[in-house]
Amino acid sequence: MDGANGVGDSYSRQWEVVDKAESVGGFDESADETLDLRARILPAEPFLSSRCSFELLTACLHTGQLALLAVLVSGGIVLQILACALYNNWWPMLTALMYVILPMPLLFFGGSSSCMSSNGDGWVNFTKFLTGTSVVGSIAIPSILKHANVIGWGALAMELSSFVVFGAAILWFFQMSDHDEYSYL
Repeated sequence: MDGANGVGDSYSRQWEVVDKAESVGGFDESADETLDLRARILPAEPFLSSRCSFELLTACLHTGQLALLAVLVSGGIVLQILACALYNNWWPMLTALMYVILPMPLLFFGGSSSCMSSNGDGWVNFTKFLTGTSVVGSIAIPSILKHANVIGWGALAMELSSFVVFGAAILWFFQMSDHDEYSYL
């Protein structure tokens, strides 16, 4: 048994299955049928192993992408809260309203494929308008607050970096939903 890389373990498990089937009486006592079964199982193992490892790798990568998406969203929320808490000024939290409003038009009126095309009906154009308004508001609110000297430069920098992190998370989400067999929108 070659336990270093697990290949021997896989072969030995298949031999154990054949031996258990023989002991239970799953096979005739003829040696030809048992040898034929062993000859069919052993060559097929590397193909099954590579197929299973590919599916496992794909599932692992998809899980990793979801984990990265969760880290991005969490990082954006942390930056948003730190921009308020570090400077003891909660006015920058107005931007969170735009982050909540941002995905709503896409969820209610459009989808990822219909909103990316240049032509569309009135609802698609309305969706694009509301999404653009939310994006501009996410940048404009902290800028206006800084211009009015309500927040400082540090809070503005954290607010804008939070916007960049949330924007990256949204773009990553759309990229994942375009390449996935199931659409999220």
